[in-house]
Amino acid sequence: MPNHPPEIAAFLAVGSFVVVGASADRAKYGNKVLRCYAQHDLPVVGVHPKLTTVENVPCYASLAAIPGAARAASIVAPPAAAAAIVADARASGVRHLWFQPGAEEPTAIAAARAAGLHVIANGPCLLVALGFRDEA
Repeated sequence: MPNHPPEIAAFLAVGSFVVVGASADRAKYGNKVLRCYAQHDLPVVGVHPKLTTVENVPCYASLAAIPGAARAASIVAPPAAAAAIVADARASGVRHLWFQPGAEEPTAIAAARAAGLHVIANGPCLLVALGFRDEA
């Protein structure tokens, strides 16, 4: 893996990932981020309130619904959903959140940090950090 900044290296070292805002639409970032994890052979599941799979990857209605312990989440959801996602992360034991560009909401980010969660926000995208090939 490339040499990442410390906060990204710490996130990736967790080794178990969730994409909150997974999408079946390949043009949407919720799909691209999920596929990026898969392209790098990283274990990933999705969170979407209505889907059960995306790109042959299991999806769950919430972080709390994921069996086992989800530990790190990439958030690719509208900023209006950020506070609820942070609350779900806290309740389910997710300790690492990466707000992808466009998903940031300052109050939710501050609340996550105040709760002791490790947060990446207002910075790079996972697709750039890992490298993504948008294949059909």
